[in-house]
Amino acid sequence: MIVNFSTTYGQLTMLGEPAVALLKLGGHSGSVPSAILAADLPQFLQRLRAGLALHGEDPSPALPTEEPPEERDKHDAQERATVTLRMRAAPLLAMVETAIARGSDLMWERG
Repeated sequence: MIVNFSTTYGQLTMLGEPAVALLKLGGHSGSVPSAILAADLPQFLQRLRAGLALHGEDPSPALPTEEPPEERDKHDAQERATVTLRMRAAPLLAMVETAIARGSDLMWERG
């Protein structure tokens, strides 16, 4: 699944599993599609930052792969770069900050 975030001032596309994880860290149910009104974005941003303070270094949710299990086992975990929730959150944080500054709602839907 792909999640497309949008405000009056921009758009952002994220993979579904990390997007839903970030929405939940911000105190949202994680349902797709949905939205957060401009008036509620400061509280969402505060919760998201607090959640990232606790879980930001956690690995981003695993992405689906079509690689056979025996091939996946051959890859050494140290060779794969771990993408953290904090890394995935950076563009969403910037989008939310811009939306707050400009008084825009944040919406998202399946892509």
